[in-house]
Amino acid sequence: MKTSVRRALVTAVALVAGLTPGVVAVQQAAAVTKLSHSDAAGRFTAAGVTWSSSGGCSSRTNPTCTSFDQINLATVQGTITLKQSSGCAVRVTGGTETGHASGTYSHWNGYKVDVAVSSCVDGYVKGTFTRIANRGDGAPQWQSGAGNVYANEGNHWDITYHNCGGC
Repeated sequence: MKTSVRRALVTAVALVAGLTPGVVAVQQAAAVTKLSHSDAAGRFTAAGVTWSSSGGCSSRTNPTCTSFDQINLATVQGTITLKQSSGCAVRVTGGTETGHASGTYSHWNGYKVDVAVSSCVDGYVKGTFTRIANRGDGAPQWQSGAGNVYANEGNHWDITYHNCGGC
């Protein structure tokens, strides 16, 4: 359905229902697809993205595990896009498990992954994306053209995926 027709339809439905059309449009745009750990892990494996867990586990409620339970599809696709675009080996070291900072665009809410540093990933991020202001904690950041943010935390990249980054 064309975008203009879809907008008109959403507006009409909102008005009939007695809702503010702008609120309906924002809520519609905010919907995200969540994946199970096994679905996300399967997608990573198929794309050649590896992952590790300091605790050797995948429980979402254990901070020493690496879990993908409730990760956003766009986050998985973005990580796969990073691997494909960079040609680098990409190893995820953090997902949706507890123990990370809170917030709307957090690990727990499925928007972030931690990726191991390597000369290949470092070179790709720093050479391809735009350097932006340091994060509040001092971590240097780069932003992709798609709006995704890569923060270098020293021993890993903390990546926030607002979308799949061109997948």
